[in-house]
Amino acid sequence: MAGLLGNNDEIKIRPHEKKKFQSENNFGKQEIKYEDTPLFFPPGLEKIFLLIYFVSLPYIAGLLFFFIYIAKSNYEAFLKLVQESSFIMVWAIGYEILAALVLLYIIKMAITFSIENKPGSKKNFKRPV
Repeated sequence: MAGLLGNNDEIKIRPHEKKKFQSENNFGKQEIKYEDTPLFFPPGLEKIFLLIYFVSLPYIAGLLFFFIYIAKSNYEAFLKLVQESSFIMVWAIGYEILAALVLLYIIKMAITFSIENKPGSKKNFKRPV
């Protein structure tokens, strides 16, 4: 077998390396600005309003779920249901609904971001300055 290989007794095999596309614009490294969010954040009071939104928005979503889905838009049944249920149960149901919606929105944004920044995608020509 040494005669078949010639002077070199070792066979060097280079594994095929797949080149990964590394964009300068990474989805996880984007800056988050409070001005870009659809919620109202007065300057300097962002943390207080985040706490208010964290408590009130899931509770409202839970109440809407109770009214539309469970009580079938019947006002009397809804009032009885809300009187017998606790605040934390309504809040937890609303929190799960909002969490699912936010996760779906994040997935949608990541997909559109990857489509816009994939290699070979058609981009507008920008003249260097």
